[in-house]
Amino acid sequence: MSDFMTTRPLARRIGLPLLTCYGLGTILGAGVYVLIGKVAGSAGMLAPLAFLVAAIVAGITALSYCQLVVLFPRSSGEAYYVEAGFNHLLLTKLVGYLVVFTGIVSAATLANGFLGYLSAFVDLSPVLVLLLVIGLTGTIALWGIVESLWIAASITVLEVAGLLLVIFLAGENLLQIPQNLDALAIPENGQWIGLMAGAFLAFYAFIGFEDMVNIVEEVKQPEVNMPVGIVLALVISTLLYFLIALIAVLGLPLSELSASDAPIYDLLRGDHAQAAIWIALISLFAIVNGVLTQIIMASRVLYGMSVKMQAPSVFSAVSEVTRTPWLATIFVSGLTAAFAIWLPLEQLVKTTSFVILCVFTLVNLALWRVKQTHATEIANLPVKTPALPITGAVLCLILIIFQLISVFCPPAKSLE
Repeated sequence: MSDFMTTRPLARRIGLPLLTCYGLGTILGAGVYVLIGKVAGSAGMLAPLAFLVAAIVAGITALSYCQLVVLFPRSSGEAYYVEAGFNHLLLTKLVGYLVVFTGIVSAATLANGFLGYLSAFVDLSPVLVLLLVIGLTGTIALWGIVESLWIAASITVLEVAGLLLVIFLAGENLLQIPQNLDALAIPENGQWIGLMAGAFLAFYAFIGFEDMVNIVEEVKQPEVNMPVGIVLALVISTLLYFLIALIAVLGLPLSELSASDAPIYDLLRGDHAQAAIWIALISLFAIVNGVLTQIIMASRVLYGMSVKMQAPSVFSAVSEVTRTPWLATIFVSGLTAAFAIWLPLEQLVKTTSFVILCVFTLVNLALWRVKQTHATEIANLPVKTPALPITGAVLCLILIIFQLISVFCPPAKSLE
């Protein structure tokens, strides 16, 4: 067997700062830069509240992940957790492939979001742009994990700086909160379905913390750094999302915000045209960063499943030069390009959110089962939360149910 088809352990080269930046970059991606208009289209002025609802659901599940990644530090992440909880091979494989699928579809979603901001600069063939973006990020992912994560971390710092610039420049809109407090915080009878449908879309913006567990075999001191990194990334992103959502719904008419393919750019271009151009440029880098981190995640899950003989063995091939799962990365990049070209952005978002909520439900239930069957390991956990996994599973199911209701009974939109 050649060196390029040899299974090797992955290199542990990632510390807490780099891990946290990786998580932030994965979470932030298209969350605010692309999705905020779509969330406002469903939830109206309640869009900031929709982001908070989504953050609560994601946060409780994230705490389940924090416990599971300490108990089972394996690259196949969710697939390994479900196997430990249910010991059912078919279910384990299904969850693993669903996670790979969400990574691919999420990367395709982000690549589509790239098109909206690129139109502020140049008009190019969408197919050509998508192929170039995914080809570039796939190549970077092949280069090496630390090299990939340093690039991702640099872009993450840039995109956080961009969001802070938006808050600084458009933060005066927050002065309108007192006279709009009821509209922002108190749903009327007919707004609950719209709020939850918005939360379902906003949930996509928080997808990413779970990706962090899939690089655990490349993290130093994972039993400490993984839980801390997950919580830090989620808390920082929630604060940024909520503030930007508040500023957006107070700063733009809802009809304009919901129709925008580049909502942050449109928010600034009236009074801060020069800054809007910079934000559009930063948005392009942010979205590329999201594509990169999703490709890294999906390829690591495929690698982890292959090592455990739950996926074709060819995907366990690790390059001797870069120490990355090269064949899995190429496969993931190719499928990402196909989905990005064939499906529209909102359909990609809904598909990703639905599938990942199903996965989160199973992961929470897996932790519940593990707490019953792995008493010795659970006793060693620093934090014990017996009701946590059931609560997480129920909240995920509630969000799925509200989304199904909104499909058959669409909320009435009142866009001014």
